[in-house]
Amino acid sequence: MPENGPELLHRTHGCGELSEDHAQSGEEVVLTGWVHKRRDLGQLIFIELRDATGLVQLVFDPSINGAAHGAAEALRNEFVVGVHGKVVRRESPNPKHPTGTIEVMADALTLHNRAESVPFPVTEETETNEEARLKHRYVDLRRPVLQRNLRRRHALAVSARRVLEGQGFVELETPMLTRSTPEGARDYLVPSRVHGGRFFALPQSPQLFKQLLMVAGFERYYQIARCFRDEDLRADRQPEFTQIDIEMSFVTPEDVYAVVERILGEMFLAAGIDPPSEIPRMPYAEAVRRYGIDRPDTRFGMELQDAGPSAEGSGFKVFDGAVEAGGSVRGIAVPGGAAASRKDLDRWTEWAKKAGAKGLVWIKVQDDGPASSALKILGAERCSAIAAAVGAGAGDAALIVADATDVTNSVLGDLRLRIAKERDLIPSDVWNVLWVEDFPLVDWDESEQRWVAMHHPFTAPRWDQLDLLAEDPGRVRAQAYDIVLNGTEIGGGSIRIHRSDVQEKVFRALRIGPEEAQAKFGFLLRGLESGAPPHGGIALGFDRICAMLSGADSIRDVIAFPKTTSASCLMTEAPADVDERQLKELHLQLLSQQNIENK
Repeated sequence: MPENGPELLHRTHGCGELSEDHAQSGEEVVLTGWVHKRRDLGQLIFIELRDATGLVQLVFDPSINGAAHGAAEALRNEFVVGVHGKVVRRESPNPKHPTGTIEVMADALTLHNRAESVPFPVTEETETNEEARLKHRYVDLRRPVLQRNLRRRHALAVSARRVLEGQGFVELETPMLTRSTPEGARDYLVPSRVHGGRFFALPQSPQLFKQLLMVAGFERYYQIARCFRDEDLRADRQPEFTQIDIEMSFVTPEDVYAVVERILGEMFLAAGIDPPSEIPRMPYAEAVRRYGIDRPDTRFGMELQDAGPSAEGSGFKVFDGAVEAGGSVRGIAVPGGAAASRKDLDRWTEWAKKAGAKGLVWIKVQDDGPASSALKILGAERCSAIAAAVGAGAGDAALIVADATDVTNSVLGDLRLRIAKERDLIPSDVWNVLWVEDFPLVDWDESEQRWVAMHHPFTAPRWDQLDLLAEDPGRVRAQAYDIVLNGTEIGGGSIRIHRSDVQEKVFRALRIGPEEAQAKFGFLLRGLESGAPPHGGIALGFDRICAMLSGADSIRDVIAFPKTTSASCLMTEAPADVDERQLKELHLQLLSQQNIENK
């Protein structure tokens, strides 16, 4: 048996492509792939062969070819082989496999390579910890579930490109080495060898470049763009990520919505999911009022309700104090929550405190009267009224928070999601897409004591509110919009500022002075002054969309070579040390840890 010869190198079919039609005609095939499983029944050896298309069973019978049977005795999992044989019907079909009604009677075998070291089994699901799987990602990626995920990712990218190209968009690449604009997340910096002491930055997004492409007259641009942010990571974040980046000239938000809805419709179909017939819109203020968050999961109820009128004047300092200070008393109803144990209630209270609340009042609606953590203070009648105000009926529980309104909303929004997940109240087979719009243009930053952009400083305010920029920026609404899928933001965009005088007004509201604006964004301002058309766009989080439409728990499961939550690559051991010569070329000198701490 040749160790690495050309024999049986070119396959005629994929393993997963074989069917009963091939068996009916007794077709002879050449297959290539990896040994997935091996069973030796003495006279007969059964091999499950795996390639990119799927699995099929091979049978080695010494009566057909003794040499091939003898060679098959040496095969082990993950050996790479080529096989020739005839497709036949199986006497004992396996309904769990798409090719379970047929098998291949092998009469020739070539071993292309041995697998000397396989760190864990290549199975659909594995108990191997993620650290080991990421360290040996090239083996982990052989698993059928990850193969499906990445092939679906490809299909989703193709479907998005098809829509955009059909709508007259041009795919253009923007620079990967640009200048740092530290208004958002932290940049990844790249030292310049030629210009000592100066740095490039990897792009957090192509935002400014795509606006300049509109200035240049391309009118419709897109890019499946790689972006980089040096920020703390979660399951849905990576230091390098991919977005479908879109910009259009002479548009309103409605025009952007129409393009995005066509893209998402095709992506849903590519994932085998029925697309939504229409996508509703919700103002930012309504989303926060009803769900406590600007990316609401609308697949279930438990909406936030105002309990203020029922709670006011109760003599309970927590409630009365919040109302007198201009805050609110609000709550949610937990279906079936009256059956919650004391342990459950204590856990919910702890969750509320961690989310920022001073405490949590609970009320159980029971047949023999309400039970409550504040029953002695509020009395049964008022407890019942408060529970009814937030929509709690018989057998339910009301959870009440009193504080500043923004705190109350954020705490209850967090509780709503955590409790719904814990109690399995969220339907898994529902796909709710939602546009959230009419965002505030700016948000007050207590730590910096200044207004900061809610999205980014190039977002256009409503044109009829320009006069408010100087006197009351907090009242100005933005021409911004997010698109949300099942409570996850999958895209955000806006109409951009296309006039330099408006851009300067926004910079002034953000306390970005003329010198700073010129230093950081002079090239954009010059572009706007050269005749920029009205324009707008959006960036869709491609990794998140792929993960959700593939049913993956993390975007790491739809990225070929992801980083860990500490932004490292276990496979390549990056980031890594570099030698002194490289540092010298880049005009860099490393400080010791002690010097860093002293700094």
